[in-house]
Amino acid sequence: MDIIEQLKALEKEMHDQLSQLTDLDGVKQLRIDYLGKKGALTQTLRGMKDLSNEERPKVGAFANELKTKLAAALDQKEEKFQAEALEAALAAETIDVSLPGQEVQLGKPHIIAQVMSDIETLFVSMGYEVVEGPEIESDYYNFQRMNLPENHPARDMQDTFYVNKDVLLRTHTSPVQARTMDQHDFSKGPLKMISPGKVYRRDDDDATHSHQFHQIEGLVVAENVGLADLKGTLEVFAQHMFGADREIRLRPSYFPFTEPSVEIDISCFKCGGKGCNICKQSGWIEILGGGVVHPNVLEMSGVDSERYTGFAFGIGPDRVAMLKYGIEDIRHFYQNDLRFLTQFQEKG
Repeated sequence: MDIIEQLKALEKEMHDQLSQLTDLDGVKQLRIDYLGKKGALTQTLRGMKDLSNEERPKVGAFANELKTKLAAALDQKEEKFQAEALEAALAAETIDVSLPGQEVQLGKPHIIAQVMSDIETLFVSMGYEVVEGPEIESDYYNFQRMNLPENHPARDMQDTFYVNKDVLLRTHTSPVQARTMDQHDFSKGPLKMISPGKVYRRDDDDATHSHQFHQIEGLVVAENVGLADLKGTLEVFAQHMFGADREIRLRPSYFPFTEPSVEIDISCFKCGGKGCNICKQSGWIEILGGGVVHPNVLEMSGVDSERYTGFAFGIGPDRVAMLKYGIEDIRHFYQNDLRFLTQFQEKG
């Protein structure tokens, strides 16, 4: 049998096998068996070396045409099996569009963010502006401008994270007040501001303390402002956060940047002043500190302390949240446990 007859027989043989295939793997194997480097077509064409110069071009042209036809037949079969596989997969993965969809859970503000936003909204409604400042602060603004010169014993009240001897992580947001007083033009009106943000102190982490927590400090500087104005302001705050029946009381205290200084208590919102575990049977709960701005603090900002006075206060949103919602451990705020956090999701 000459080579052309062998090639024709090879073509018929491959078509017979191709018609019996049932999957893609069979097509791939048949392509290797007939058109691969060691396949049947290559083996048959090795006999061309014995052909004459006249026969060789004719056989070569026939072989090339046959190779193209065989490859096309294999491609057609492969495409057929791929289409069938895709159709089967789509049928198996059909989505029933009539089924109810899965509810998408949206993120909600953190409980501390909610409390801070509530406090800020209250004071903005009272005419205060919200001013923020750097968390990495200078010793000058953090201590000296708050009437705490170098080596002042009251610095021991605040264990501080120092970057170097002149730079630190702020221990309160009071430096923002000093920076704002430096820029405020009192000839155009009084200064009423709150300064919210994170503060840092070298505290042991336990149920009621953290090395990082939040503060919202308030400051009012104007003519004829005093302790009575502070008390009235904080009564509004206490009643807004803890209920319209709340009362407050002021107890003498000491802060270097205010004189006189006071601790502010509210009547217990759980027992109404009768005594319970929340207020430790006293009927009162300490919530914040404040006082009349020390004249030295005003003078260091270039404010005439003979003409202007002011009051300042510091609110701990973490403590407010713990009291308002009965949370016993401050560490719950920072552990990102959704079982805890979702209890305080805003409605709507």
